[in-house]
Amino acid sequence: MASKITIMSPLQENTLTEKANAIRKDVIRISTRNGAGHIAPSLSCIEILVVLYYAIMKISSNPEWEERDRLIFSKAHGAYGLYAILADIGYIQKNDWAHFYKGSFLPGCVERNVRHGLEASCGSLGHGLPMAVGIAFGAKLQNKKHHVYVIVGDGEMQEGSNWEAIQFAVKHQLSNLTIIIDANKLQAMDFLDNVLTVKGKKHDLIDKCSAFGCRMSSCNGHSIASIYKALCNNPTTSHNNSESPYVVVADTIKGYGLSCMENIPKFHFRIPTPEELQQDGY
Repeated sequence: MASKITIMSPLQENTLTEKANAIRKDVIRISTRNGAGHIAPSLSCIEILVVLYYAIMKISSNPEWEERDRLIFSKAHGAYGLYAILADIGYIQKNDWAHFYKGSFLPGCVERNVRHGLEASCGSLGHGLPMAVGIAFGAKLQNKKHHVYVIVGDGEMQEGSNWEAIQFAVKHQLSNLTIIIDANKLQAMDFLDNVLTVKGKKHDLIDKCSAFGCRMSSCNGHSIASIYKALCNNPTTSHNNSESPYVVVADTIKGYGLSCMENIPKFHFRIPTPEELQQDGY
């Protein structure tokens, strides 16, 4: 069996924060240099990914280790932070990440490649969560002990397929499933409450998921401590008897870390100019 990557403890919060800052800078540097859009949706979930990979998930130096926890990255167009982390832990060659969008095998949206740590193809929104439910259900049927995590966007939660999947997960008591919603309040080129979410319903997703029977939590999606606490309160990782899937709604900012991008709808795919990048020292 391959040796496990060292799991960081909550006492190493400063280390995790430094790692998130380094990953964010790496994403901005490579994506702007290579002309890759979808920077803003990638920046909203970096702290979530850092906590998962460096403090929560059971993984090893072998990305195909059978007992590994699985992460399905459903909001696959915002995967640059995921690529940067997989390169950092050795699942992807750093050169392939450095040449992302410029001829490497890494696509703009995640495509399944388990030997590089990419568990599912999720370019079409609304598919990742149902796939994660299927993987968790299969693991339960086979008495497997690994946990399944899935990151979805809040705009993506308008897809009916997600709610059918949640209904199935609750029905079949998939306590081995954690759903993390990157709630950055923007869907492509507009704010959610201008598209479908009712204006003023701040806790809309919490209310809906609770009504479906999920165990719920929320967190500041840019606070390492808040994310870690929310994920560790998961009844399946704290030996609680709850059999419901666990949902964490992470309050995030699209484009976080670039002042020209934060909460600006036009930056869903637009690449910042050199002058805009200079505002934050890039």
